[in-house]
Amino acid sequence: MRKLTNYEKHFRKKMEDRKFRKKYEEEKCRLDVAYQILKLREKNGLTQKKLAEEIDTTQSAVARIEAGKENITIDTLGKIIAVLNKKIAFV
Repeated sequence: MRKLTNYEKHFRKKMEDRKFRKKYEEEKCRLDVAYQILKLREKNGLTQKKLAEEIDTTQSAVARIEAGKENITIDTLGKIIAVLNKKIAFV
C-alpha cells in the first residue's frame, strides 16, 4: 500500500469535521451536476450558444453553469434537461 501524501492526510483530517464534510459534499454535488450538463450538451452536439438560445439565456450564463459558478433555478435545470432529452434521477 502506498504512503499517503501530505494533501491526502490533510484532506482526511478535514473530512472528520462535520461542517467541512457537509460543505465539501454540497460543492461536489453542485460540480457533478455542472459536469453532467457539460457532457450531455457535448453528447447532443450542441454549442453553449445553441443551448443558451434553447433555454432563453446567454452563452456566458451556460459557460458559468457548466463551470459550476452559476446557481441555477429548478426552472432553468428543467429547461436544460428538456433540451437534452433527459430525466432527472436522484440516487
